[in-house]
Amino acid sequence: MRKTLLIGVSAFVLGAGTMAYINQAAVASVPSSRSDTFRLLEMFGDVLATVQSQYVTPVDDKKLIESAIDGMLTSLDPHSGYLNTENYAEMRDQTRGAYGGLGLEVTSEDGVVKIISPMDDTPAARAKLQAGDYITAINNQSLIGLSLTSAVKQMRGKPGEAITLTIVRDRGEPFDIKLVRETINIISAKAHMEGDYGYLRISAFNEKTSIEAATALQGIMSKNPKMKGLVLDLRNNPGGLLEQAIAVSDMFLDGGEVVSQRGRGPKNIDRYNAQAGDVTNGLPLVVLINSGSASASEIVAGALQDRKRAELVGLTSFGKGSVQTVIPLRGGADGAVKLTTGKYYTPSGRSIQKTGIEPDLEVAMSREQAEILATRAYQFSEASYSNALDSQEGKVRKAAHAPAEVPPTSFDVKTGDFQLTRALDVLKNGSVAKTPKLPPLPVKPRLAELLGGKTPAAAEPVKPNP
Repeated sequence: MRKTLLIGVSAFVLGAGTMAYINQAAVASVPSSRSDTFRLLEMFGDVLATVQSQYVTPVDDKKLIESAIDGMLTSLDPHSGYLNTENYAEMRDQTRGAYGGLGLEVTSEDGVVKIISPMDDTPAARAKLQAGDYITAINNQSLIGLSLTSAVKQMRGKPGEAITLTIVRDRGEPFDIKLVRETINIISAKAHMEGDYGYLRISAFNEKTSIEAATALQGIMSKNPKMKGLVLDLRNNPGGLLEQAIAVSDMFLDGGEVVSQRGRGPKNIDRYNAQAGDVTNGLPLVVLINSGSASASEIVAGALQDRKRAELVGLTSFGKGSVQTVIPLRGGADGAVKLTTGKYYTPSGRSIQKTGIEPDLEVAMSREQAEILATRAYQFSEASYSNALDSQEGKVRKAAHAPAEVPPTSFDVKTGDFQLTRALDVLKNGSVAKTPKLPPLPVKPRLAELLGGKTPAAAEPVKPNP
């Protein structure tokens, strides 16, 4: 039976292809005590009957039971859950790269909708929504306390209709942004030249990504046969299909392991290898990542870093190192179960769950971003989830700190891309080690403003790499 594995940030999606599915029968393990299990199921029936008969207003039995199933699954970890028939159908459409929406991938945190990532060339990206933004209201109707499903339904609608989102950013004052819903057809890979160097942007890993990436890359290489190197941009890429992450990694590797997936038992290990042949013939490669780079994009970055094929520039990635399998119920007639079935490991055997992948050259996009990174309270990553799976090695994510490099005051962050500039510097100089480091600039953690100017010890700036 063919299996398609699921890699992606767990979320309801308004325009991000981060899910795949398999046709697989659910296999239940034998409970330790069948009598206890039956008693608890009987208790569930008693509670349901009590709600049906005594709740203040009539209830929807289907909604209650679906919510109970989803609650059971989401209690396991942030990425397991129940997909009703509507959400299951939408998920399958999203992995094909064409769907309607705003171009947002969202999750729920402390009863509030939180943005994981805006997608390129969508209403959300054009409105400059950012990873970590909170959506507190839609069309002036508060979302506080609503389920994520209910909030997402309010954001969906016909293409061409306007919608107003109330946003809270970095714990500042709320502000409104007006967007217009669109039918979104994502082209997940695009390429162009940056002087003598190629630039390949991959925004998601859907069913078309590897073909689109190969076509885009071949296009610039054929027109620029003297291309000196390549920047692969995986920033704010929330993930997607495992098979596509492997295929993209394969483009730059001449054989060898890309990633391994390890399940519940010691024998449940699958290893995935690249085919022989590097489409760039070994051209120097730098990969851009940030905290919005999750899951499938972390697989690519980790594989290329471990195999010494590329150096990484940017910020530590999201840290989503678990694998989800989507299991249809009655062939999808009753929706599907999205269940965490394993963790993935880079070729060197490291799990990036919660910790993320650290770049070889840490670079902030702006001073404002550096201040946020230096403030523990404002960081958003897999480690932010209270029930996230731990890293198998017991590692912890790097504490709040000032990033090694911050744009100098002479750099215009509104018109320039400082992380890309430094990636090109690495290509021009041959490696991170050979690239002259910028003089450190003092970064004041934002939390200090709330403490009367006192900087907490955990947020002390650290010295940049020599």
